[in-house]
Parts: sequence; C-alpha cells; structure tokens
Amino acid sequence: MGCARIYVDDPKQLGSAWDQALASEIPVVLEVKTDPEVPPLPPHITLQQARNFSLALAKGDPNEMDVIRGAARQLMETILPGKD
Repeated sequence: MGCARIYVDDPKQLGSAWDQALASEIPVVLEVKTDPEVPPLPPHITLQQARNFSLALAKGDPNEMDVIRGAARQLMETILPGKD
C-alpha cells in the first residue's frame, strides 16, 4: 500500500513515534498497544461523562472492576505528582 508502520508498546517511545510519523513523506499507520482495561478518559471529564461511564459499566462489563481500577489509576496520575 505504500505506507510506513510504526508500532509502540512502551509509553516512553510514543513521543518519538509521533515525531517520526509526522515527519514522514508517506502515510503512516501508528499502532499503539494500550491497556484494554483503562478507558481513554478526557482530561477534564464532566459529571455527565462520568455518569454515562458508570451506567455503561453497570450494564454488565465482564471486566468491570479492572476498568474501574484502571480509570482510578489514570485519574490519580493526573492529580498526583509524576514519577519522572
């Protein structure tokens, strides 16, 4: 197809992968391995978004507790100082 492929499975590599993709002369497929138990939450989640998220989990997600733990961990990382 004439495109480049970049695979990232380490968060430390993501910045340079984006730089490489954006500097490419040809189309790039950027594949990023993520934790399926951590939902991508917006930086400033609204009460309505939190409510909808909770309702979706209550409908029977088989990994409900793992998702809740992952979301809580993600939220705490935005509040607490980083581990640089």
